[in-house]
Amino acid sequence: MVADHVDLVLEQWATQRPDLDVFPMAVIGRLKRLAPLIGAELGRTFNAHGLDAASFDVLATLRRSAPPHQLTPTELMRTSMVTSGAITQRLDRLQARGLVTRTPNESDGRGVHVALTDAGRTLINAALPDHVDTEKRLLAALTTAQRDALADILRTLLESLGDTTEQTHSRTSPDQVHDTTGTRDPA
Repeated sequence: MVADHVDLVLEQWATQRPDLDVFPMAVIGRLKRLAPLIGAELGRTFNAHGLDAASFDVLATLRRSAPPHQLTPTELMRTSMVTSGAITQRLDRLQARGLVTRTPNESDGRGVHVALTDAGRTLINAALPDHVDTEKRLLAALTTAQRDALADILRTLLESLGDTTEQTHSRTSPDQVHDTTGTRDPA
């Protein structure tokens, strides 16, 4: 079996501190090493489409929502991987590029709706297959059974740490997300 960097670290700890069970490092260390490797590969794909990870995520979140592919900033933040602090800035950039629009919420004048433009839909429709192909390539060393098992294991770990659908929806109150005018988005 080929050893990776984490195997070396574990071997060194076994020699220097045989009294410690450092097995958690076998998992956490590998997750930490994978994150930047995966991020760099995904970044190359996003860059080929003139996007970064956060912009891709906003466009993809809008695209996978039901027609008319429109959400409030709060809904976007809750269903994407973009943090509340980054959402307004990200939306400003996407709107400046003509990829999204922000229109007043007719049912509540304080909030806004964010929607894909035709250009935004075209861009995400072009980028998404390349993104999926990159992810498939990154997982190519695993069998289908291994990928399924890994997905299940990671889901269990995320749930155990509180990253659940219910937690995602309750983490941010509407008062914490603002549109570009600085008013509350009541979602």
